[in-house]
Order: sequence, then structure tokens, then C-alpha cells
Amino acid sequence: MRRRRLKNAHPDRSSQILGGRIPLASLIQTLAVAEHLNFRHAANALGVAQSSVSARVKALEEDLGILLFERHARGVRLTEAGRLFVERIAAGVDHLDHAVKTAGMAATGKCGRIRIGIHALIPGSFLAELIAQYRKTHPGIEVEMNEGTARDAVIQLRADRLDVVFVAGKLELPDCHTRPIWTEPLVAVLPEQHRLAGQSAITWADLVGETFLVRHGGTGPQVHDHIMLRFAGRWPAPPILRFDVGRGMLLSMVGQGFGITIVGAATALLPTTGIAFRSLSDELEPVAFTAVWSPFNRSTALHNLLSLASEMGRSVRADRF
Repeated sequence: MRRRRLKNAHPDRSSQILGGRIPLASLIQTLAVAEHLNFRHAANALGVAQSSVSARVKALEEDLGILLFERHARGVRLTEAGRLFVERIAAGVDHLDHAVKTAGMAATGKCGRIRIGIHALIPGSFLAELIAQYRKTHPGIEVEMNEGTARDAVIQLRADRLDVVFVAGKLELPDCHTRPIWTEPLVAVLPEQHRLAGQSAITWADLVGETFLVRHGGTGPQVHDHIMLRFAGRWPAPPILRFDVGRGMLLSMVGQGFGITIVGAATALLPTTGIAFRSLSDELEPVAFTAVWSPFNRSTALHNLLSLASEMGRSVRADRF
């Protein structure tokens, strides 16, 4: 069946065509002709036959029912309809090109985002150094961080609102991948004037009768459980007071004599006054900090972060021996 002549095109023809599929090659070749205003030059620029370009542009015009180019001996010129069409198609092709490049960069971990659940971000700590190094080596990745308890972080992870969480302890979950990354010794935090502050190291037995302070957030629940575990079956359970405060406020409360607390050694990196950090000589193993992520998360940005974390963790362990 012969194609309908352009001047007799039905008024709804263009909307019908746009509802279907126009070959991308036709649009690209049309843009090339609009740029060079010559079929031969456009074909040379694209590395295709001139007959192919001419045929595609003509077929597009007939399908649209619109004359895009006026032909003459030396080349072509755009009609008014062609000019408007090319302007909008050029913008669309640019958006498509950007989308393809962005998707490719995301697939290789060069752009995108990663959402991290943390217990705290202390300057100079392993976690702070890890995130700083990651942002330096992957500047195109937007890093989002959410501070909270291990329980809340895992809930967020399972709901696909976080990509990875770092929690205290060697966590094992049946529906998640886990990997211990780094360790920190536990230390006791005492007021400067405390009876034990003059000792270089103390034991859990020395802390019998003390009032402990823990946070509701961060690693507070895990600290609470650890204290109870150390006292269980050996001494009476100690009074443990919970406060909905930040790490800095809890340390200030220790300095003001409200009680004592237990923290990872990285907390000693914070600027503090009125308190002393003392190692626990009978706490034989340091606390492990574990990365947790979903086995269904195939993000390259996540893979790169985990690889960097493992590499830095191995480096820290090597430096200790």
C-alpha cells in the first residue's frame, strides 16, 4: 500500500506515531542532517551510506505527516515545523544520552548514592577514616548516614532504607550478609576524681557497687547487655540508668558524678574534660564491629565500600603485629 502524501496527512497522524515507536537511528540521522544541512555530509559524519540517511529521513517525514526539510540542489534547509521538531528531539536525545551515561556510571560505582547506618562518627575513629577515604576515592557517590541503635539500623536495612549498617558485636543474621571489619578495646569512663582514676588499668571486680550510665540510642542497648553479662553469676546486678542523650552529654554526666560508663576506645578520641578513660585488664577480647547488608543488594557503590573497609581493616590488624 502506498504511503499517504504529506499534504493529505490526517491531523491525528503525528499523535498516533508518537504513541508508537520511532527508531532512535531515524532521530539521530535527522539531527545530523539538521546540523550539516546536507545528506552526504551527515552520512559521512555518521559513517553510514547517504542512501540510508535519505531513506530514513524521508520515511520519518511520511510517518509523521510533516515535511521536516526542504530539499534543493546544494543541500537542505529546515522547515519551521522541522526546526521545532529538531529542537525538541535534540533535547530528548541529550536526556537519553545523559541517562545512559549516568546508568553506566552507577553500574561501575562512579556515581549514585549509598545509605549507611552508623552507631557514631567520631573524628579519627576507624569508621570516620573509612567514610572519609571512601568519599575521597569515590567523589561521585553521595553518602547518606543515619545514626541509631543496631536494632533500628537492621530494621531500616531490611526495609531497603539503608544499604549497609555498622554495628558493635559479631552479628549473625539468617537473612543478611555480615562481615567483621575492625575491633576496639572496651574502656571504662570514670570521673577524674574517682577512686580508680589513678590506676592505669582496672578490672570488672573493681567496678562492683558502681552505678552505670548508658544511652537509649547508639550502642547503649549493647553496652547495657554487656554489663549485665559481665556481672551475671559473679556479683549482684549493678544499677544501670538509661538516658535519652547523645554521647557527649553522657560523658559530661560521668564527669559530673552521675555514674560511670563503658565505651569503645575510639570514644577517647573525643575532646573531653573532667573524665578519665581506663582499660579493663580482664576484658580479654576487643569488641568487633560488623558490617551488615542485604544479599539482594547488588550495588557497586556498596561493593566498593565493603572492599575498602576490609582492606583498611586488614591494614589496621597488620600494624598491630
